Amino acid sequence: MRNTNNNGRRQGGRPQFSEGKRTPFRRPASNRPARQSRRDAEAPFSERAELSSPDRAFLEMEADQDGYQGFGQHHLALDILDRARKQKQPADLPTEKLQKALAEAGLGSRREMEALIATGVVTINGQTAKLGDRVTSEDMIRVEGRLIRRDQASSTPRVLMYHKMAGEIVSRDDPEGRPSVFFHLPRLQGARWVAVGRLDFNTEGLLLFTTSGELANRLMHPRYEIEREYAVRICGELDAEHILQLQKGVELDDGLAKFSKLEDQGGTGQNHWYLVQINEGRNREVRRMFEAVGFTVSRLIRVRYGAVSLPKSLPRGKRMELTPEEVRAWMQDLKEHEKKMTPMAAAKAEAKKAEKAAAREKARARARAEAQEDARSEKKGNRFKSGRSDRTGVPMWEARDMSDRRTQRHRGQRHSS
Repeated sequence: MRNTNNNGRRQGGRPQFSEGKRTPFRRPASNRPARQSRRDAEAPFSERAELSSPDRAFLEMEADQDGYQGFGQHHLALDILDRARKQKQPADLPTEKLQKALAEAGLGSRREMEALIATGVVTINGQTAKLGDRVTSEDMIRVEGRLIRRDQASSTPRVLMYHKMAGEIVSRDDPEGRPSVFFHLPRLQGARWVAVGRLDFNTEGLLLFTTSGELANRLMHPRYEIEREYAVRICGELDAEHILQLQKGVELDDGLAKFSKLEDQGGTGQNHWYLVQINEGRNREVRRMFEAVGFTVSRLIRVRYGAVSLPKSLPRGKRMELTPEEVRAWMQDLKEHEKKMTPMAAAKAEAKKAEKAAAREKARARARAEAQEDARSEKKGNRFKSGRSDRTGVPMWEARDMSDRRTQRHRGQRHSS
């Protein structure tokens, strides 16, 4: 046993400290903050909370200089998720032949898998499989009681929510070198992120990304009329006439535009907030609509895109990914909505086509009128610059001032004498 000196140091060893003595290397256990587990830190993203109303959200909104935290505590509408969970067949998932799924799992060739299925040792969700059965990514396949794990990445696309900040562009390449939203996205192997729509440089809020180009097109195409909801701050307050005009429609350069919903959310001083909803995504449409009635938008935040809302727990410049179950439930809801729209799709498409044609004709007529006016102005300007005169000999650009003519001056001098 080694001896220790009065300073509590072993001879030839490490220093020995008493049980209650403070050290410079470690905090005492009583003052040490409790370590938060990763699961607890991510708890707000996994909790299922009730969506709050827009009125309540605006009351809880932070100061204007701070970031708006969104409307709901849950990012996906819960009724969509509940409907998908109640269905026996989850969300009409794409199917494939059982032997193909087993072969892709690395168990052998398709012919070998067909022979294996014929022996009766393969089960699907507890039921004995037979040749010709088809499976989805949600089905549980077992071979001799052993669960077969498969990759679901090919069947369910990834969907990412990003809280865009003002001062970012939605582009991978920018000649001016401005910050891009793509810098904040995770890297992918063998795939790429596709932006669902765009937000201009000064607009903030919810921006969706997906790995499926087909899903992105489904969410962006005007004929599907996906709802977009925005929180708008303007200088001043709309009166009843302005509100009615924005709801009935205002004429823009690219056609008629209107809000399907416009709600007053109050405000302080010159700043007033409104909650608006549109069913298409034209360039700077919300800003141009308010400018058409004489108001300037000082702040614009997208708070909802379809069934996905900007959650309060998602700060600006951060991202959150939807779970595969939520993505499949949303895709199923989109498919059901498309079936309901099918009988009216042809009539709506023709009406939209006629509206766009009328808007193009108005734009052409306006352009022709502006060109004629420019031509007249240019011709008039050239006439003045060239110094042409009328029959009096006085240049036109001198406004025909007759008082400086020599004959008149001499006649006045002669009259005075």
